Amino acid sequence: MTVHVRINALSALGQLLRDLNSTEFQSLCEQAARENPWFTKDNVRMAVDGVISFLQKDKLQQWTSSYNFEVKPKRVAIVMAGNIPLVGFHDLLAVLISGHTAVVKLSSKDSVLLKFILQELFEIEPAFRTKIELAEQLKNFDAVIATGSDNSARYFDYYFGKYPHIIRKNRTSVAILSGVETKEELHALGTDVFSYFGLGCRNISKLFVPEGYIFDKLFESWESYQPIIHHHKYCNNYDYQKSIMLVNGIPFLDNGFVMLHQNAKMVSPISVVYYETYKDQNELTEKLNAAAEKIQCIGGNTSPATVSFGQTQRPALWDYADQVNTLKFLTSLPD
Repeated sequence: MTVHVRINALSALGQLLRDLNSTEFQSLCEQAARENPWFTKDNVRMAVDGVISFLQKDKLQQWTSSYNFEVKPKRVAIVMAGNIPLVGFHDLLAVLISGHTAVVKLSSKDSVLLKFILQELFEIEPAFRTKIELAEQLKNFDAVIATGSDNSARYFDYYFGKYPHIIRKNRTSVAILSGVETKEELHALGTDVFSYFGLGCRNISKLFVPEGYIFDKLFESWESYQPIIHHHKYCNNYDYQKSIMLVNGIPFLDNGFVMLHQNAKMVSPISVVYYETYKDQNELTEKLNAAAEKIQCIGGNTSPATVSFGQTQRPALWDYADQVNTLKFLTSLPD
C-alpha cells in the first residue's frame, strides 16, 4: 500500500465511525463497560470523537506531508495502556501510516474498542490484515513503543532497551490560574479535570494559583460536573480519599464531589486535585521547570500555558505524547 492508499482507507474508517447509529454505538459502549467499568458512554464518545478527528483526510495529509515513507518496513511492537478508552490508538495510527507492521499488545482493560475499530478497518482495506498483529507475547520485532506506569517503564527499559524505542512513564497535566478567569473558562477547565474521571495523562490534576486565591468561583463553575459522584468507582475513591484526609487531619476544600488539597506533588489521586501557590511569574516558571519531566501539557490562558482551558483532551495529530515525535522516530528506524 502507498501512503495515499493508507490515508484513504483510514479516512474512510473515520467516516464509518462518524456514521455509527445510536444502537451500534450503545452496544459498543456496553461491551466496553463490561470490560472496564471506568469506560462510561460519555467517555467512550469522547474517545471515539478524538479518533474521528484524527482520521480526517486533510489532517492526515498535513500530518504526513513532511515525511519520507519510502523506508524499509519494520515490525514495531506497541504496548498499550488501558487507563482511558483508545489511549493507544495514536501509536497504532503512526505505525500504520508509516508503512510498518504493528505488533500490538492490547491492555486487558481496553481491547473491545480497538478490536472493533480494527475489524472495520480490515473490511475497508483488507491489506491491513497483514500489517497488524495482536499478540499476547511480543516477539520478532525491530522497534518498540511502550506506555505504562513508572514501575512498568523500568520493566520496559530492561526488556526493550536494546531495541530502538519510545518508552513513556507516568505524566500528568497542570493548569495555571491567574485569578481573573471567567466563569466560562473555569467551567472549561472542569472538562480537563473530570473527563475520563481524571485517569489520563492529559487530565489536569494540579493547579497553580496566585497567593491568596479564593476558590469559591472555581467551585461554583464546576457545579454541573456534580453527577460524576454517582459513578460507583469514582464515589468509592472520593469516600476513601476524604476519610484518609479527615483521619490524618489534613486540611482540604470539598464541594461534595471533588476535593482540593494543597500539595507540592504533581499526580493527585482520583477525586482529588492538588494545588500550589505562586507569588510571581518567576516562581511559577521555576516550579514548572522543576516538574517538567512529569508534565504532559499546561492548561491556561496565559503564558507559559500551551493549551486552552477545556482542550487538553483534544490533541491534534501532531501533539505527541511526552513531546516525542512518533512519526520522526518511525521514519528514521535503522535498516
